[in-house]
Amino acid sequence: MRKSTLIIAGAAMVIAGAARAGSPALPPTLEQAVTQSHEALRKILNGDPAGYAALFADRDDITLGNPFGPFGKGPAEVRARLANAASKYRDGSVRGVDRIATYGSGDTIVLVEVEHGRAKLGASQEFSDFSARVTSVYQRQGKAWRLVHRHADPITSPRGAESLLPTPQP
Repeated sequence: MRKSTLIIAGAAMVIAGAARAGSPALPPTLEQAVTQSHEALRKILNGDPAGYAALFADRDDITLGNPFGPFGKGPAEVRARLANAASKYRDGSVRGVDRIATYGSGDTIVLVEVEHGRAKLGASQEFSDFSARVTSVYQRQGKAWRLVHRHADPITSPRGAESLLPTPQP
C-alpha cells in the first residue's frame, strides 16, 4: 500500500515524492477542499476553529468526533466541539498528513488520513508531537465539496483489549 504524505510548512504545502501516484485522483475542487482542511488543521492547532467551521456543510445532520468529548451533531454542536478542541492547542504546526485511502464516487467521498502535528497542549509550556487518525466525509453541494462528517482520534498504534476499559480516576 502506498501512502500519500503531505508536508505542510506554514501555509505552503509540498507533496512528498511520487507517493501520491498510488492514490486515486480527486476532482480538483475536492482536492482544494482537502487542502483547505489541512490549513484548517493548522489554524485549530493555533486556537482558531474558524477554518473547520467554514468547511462543514450547513445541514442539521453534520457530525464531528474528536478526542475531547462525544460526537457533536448539527451546526451548533459541531461549532461547540470545534471551539472546545481549539481551546486545547497553542503555537501549533502541521508536520504532515498521510493519505491512507480514498473511497466513494459521485457526490460522496471518504478520505482516511493520519495527521501529524506539534503544539503546546492544555496548560503545558512544552511542545508535544502527536498524531491522529482521521476519517473525513465530503459531499458535493453544487460545485463545492463540504465536510459532512469528521472523526479524529489519537489511536495510531496497536493497543491491547484493556485500552477499552475506563481509566480509574483518583
